Amino acid sequence: MKEILQRIEGALGGRYAAAELESIKKALCLEYLGISAVSFYTKEKVSIDTVKLDEALARLAKGEPLQYVIGSTPFCGLTFKVDSRVLIPRPETAGLVEWVAQDAAPGGSLLDVGTGSGCIAISLAHRHPGWMVHGWDISDGALEVARGNNTLNGTEVEFRKVDILNAEPDCRFNVIVSNPPYVLESEKAQMEDTVLEHEPHTALFVPDSDPLLFYRAIAEYGKKALVSGGALYFEINPLEASALKAMLEQWGYHNVELRSDIFGKLRMIKAIL
Repeated sequence: MKEILQRIEGALGGRYAAAELESIKKALCLEYLGISAVSFYTKEKVSIDTVKLDEALARLAKGEPLQYVIGSTPFCGLTFKVDSRVLIPRPETAGLVEWVAQDAAPGGSLLDVGTGSGCIAISLAHRHPGWMVHGWDISDGALEVARGNNTLNGTEVEFRKVDILNAEPDCRFNVIVSNPPYVLESEKAQMEDTVLEHEPHTALFVPDSDPLLFYRAIAEYGKKALVSGGALYFEINPLEASALKAMLEQWGYHNVELRSDIFGKLRMIKAIL
């Protein structure tokens, strides 16, 4: 075991801070290589596939996210397969899931726009199996990942390829939720290379000239597709919180509420039709 840990340190020690490196060691050994927790913590000698480990270390040394290397990540108590076709689910989004799950009445219909890995839709379907849950995305690759996660987690979400910028209502929903692209192009310089070089840009970025592009399209769609008293929930860019609140109120939504994420940033908004 000591030799394995030394191998990891030798390959990655110059790239990652000590705390992050320890997390990587644990994840690689327990999740990726299948080493038992007892063996990991007692440092007893184990046999591993060194080729598999070296492949992972090469990818990590180039900055590829650990979740993509391992191939999965936990989210809201479930496991989601992830790769470069989808964004990696983040704690901020888990806060949005919790808000929706706590608010929504049983037996409703819910739409997740820009579903990606399916983490929002599947987590909510798992929490409330009586709901009719739909997930839309424009990416065939993302939908393939989402459908796999649907099977993995035993949920019954209906995933479809739909572009919200051109969508026409064909059913009604009690809830529409979305974590749409909201990072401004001008914010790229502040982002980590692991995100910029590996996660899908179509799921991240929006033009500086139209930062509310997807929110406006979803709000417009919601006016036609939400039932009376239905709710919109969004993950948002804190920089656009005030502008988004004003836009939703102008569109006729009411009881518009902003909430902060676990890091204290305005990251979520709810509006009632």
